[in-house]
Amino acid sequence: MLTLLLERVQALRAARPGRLLVGITGAPGAGKSTLARLLAQHLDRAAVVPMDGFHLANAELARLGRADRKGAPDTFDAAGYAALLRRLRDSTGETVWAPTFDHVLNEPVAGSVPVPPETGIVITEGNYLLLDTPPWDRVRDLLDVAVYLSADDAERVDGLLSRQRAKGLDEAAARDWVMRSDEANARLVATTAPRADLRLHRG
Repeated sequence: MLTLLLERVQALRAARPGRLLVGITGAPGAGKSTLARLLAQHLDRAAVVPMDGFHLANAELARLGRADRKGAPDTFDAAGYAALLRRLRDSTGETVWAPTFDHVLNEPVAGSVPVPPETGIVITEGNYLLLDTPPWDRVRDLLDVAVYLSADDAERVDGLLSRQRAKGLDEAAARDWVMRSDEANARLVATTAPRADLRLHRG
């Protein structure tokens, strides 16, 4: 899986001048973050910029009445994410600071990921990179290559349950969140797979 993606990215890098943007998408728990990190480790001058850094703050989600759906498309600053990707494509003469998501705080943290001018490849990962509804539809055209990563559902759901238990939820609450929220998002993300340039399966 990694070898195929690495070969694709290296071929594009050799054929195309300027900074390359690689997008990895897939359902919650598919392994997007892990694949992004592994890919970066095998490339020179690569940085990972997660979509999750554009989660709305918990206080804002509560104000909007969306706290119980955190992770759904309308719980992110999608326009801000697209603007950052545009800046990363266009601004190669300065360091760009991107946000990330702190899973302990359960909050986004601004200015956490430096992308210095010498960065040749930016790898971004998240659920909704290929969603075609505004403002998410701005993202696809900013990616030089888009990868859809899938995984066996049973393994993926087990990982999501472990993630929620690690946040302090008991078994019943963890299962409620995963089956009600994460899996609803997974079904939506699955409809975006045909827009990918490359489809991989974690196995």
